[in-house]
Amino acid sequence: MRRVSTITAAGVATAALAFSLTACGESSTESGGGDKGVGLAFDVGGRDDHSFNESAARGLDRAEKELGVKSKMMTAKNGETEAEREQRLSSLADKGYNPVIGVGFNYSKSIEKVAKEFPKTTFAVVDSVAPGPNVDSITFGEHEGSYLAGVAAALKSKTHKVGFIGGVQNALIQKFEAGFIQGVKDTDPKAEVTAQYLSNSDKGFNDPASAKDKAKGMLDADVDVIYTAAGLSGNGSIEAIAGKPGTWAIGVDSDQYQQPGLEKYKNSILTSVVKNVDVAVFDLIKSVKDGKPLTGEHKYLLKDGGVSLATSGGFIDDIKPKIEEAKKKIVDGQVKVKDSPNS
Repeated sequence: MRRVSTITAAGVATAALAFSLTACGESSTESGGGDKGVGLAFDVGGRDDHSFNESAARGLDRAEKELGVKSKMMTAKNGETEAEREQRLSSLADKGYNPVIGVGFNYSKSIEKVAKEFPKTTFAVVDSVAPGPNVDSITFGEHEGSYLAGVAAALKSKTHKVGFIGGVQNALIQKFEAGFIQGVKDTDPKAEVTAQYLSNSDKGFNDPASAKDKAKGMLDADVDVIYTAAGLSGNGSIEAIAGKPGTWAIGVDSDQYQQPGLEKYKNSILTSVVKNVDVAVFDLIKSVKDGKPLTGEHKYLLKDGGVSLATSGGFIDDIKPKIEEAKKKIVDGQVKVKDSPNS
């Protein structure tokens, strides 16, 4: 079992891809095909969510450009069963795609099962841990990056009221909430934090309208900085915030200031908590191509660039010293960031 001790930050390239709908209602894109291509199974929201899935896609884009790999991408739909996820992963492995990557914690159980059926194929799950000798489990220090977002929110809020919107109320998204609240409170103990969730199902990652409504409610209550960790749904939150001058959105997973689909809102995006899913996806693809596939659990943390706070737009330039100070305390172990709001 091979372990990774350091994560190397790397640039990304973006390729244009054409989408078509399959009979199952999935989005599917194929570049070439056959043996040793990459099978990528997105979570709900698909490649163009401008957030989590998009980051994974950038890693594949880079692999296609630098390593010459072929690929096929498929996308989950709301309310899927385990059987549907298993079928998607099995179909990719059966056609010879290797590695097969499940983007999102929802793929954990299905990858555990399907990996047993295809022992010669390397599987990976992003944002969860699945057992198996041929499985790479990719996790991130979301709570650490979110702590820095909390510091920024506290320093930029004029009302001393900030908000958090989570897509699905589960342990993973609560990591974002916990780190954010701790960062806010450590910076401004008197600040008020409102935390709300969109759903208890994966629909919460694919419901911009609900996120927009939640954000409007917070804005009406004088919240002036809102951090949304909800995949595609976050686009609705950002839209609402952009409609009220003097308020800020904090993006997630990708540097949302840089996303073409959000360009008209970019001057309202204070910063983003970036998860380098692209780097992790590229690392895995390269390891398989090199004949030394990564397996086991690999954590991409703040200390090695696995998560970071975006500086695009220059909106947090004035508070960079305090952000760097907070980052150093986390990396040095002076500050231990909570991974649950109840811990």
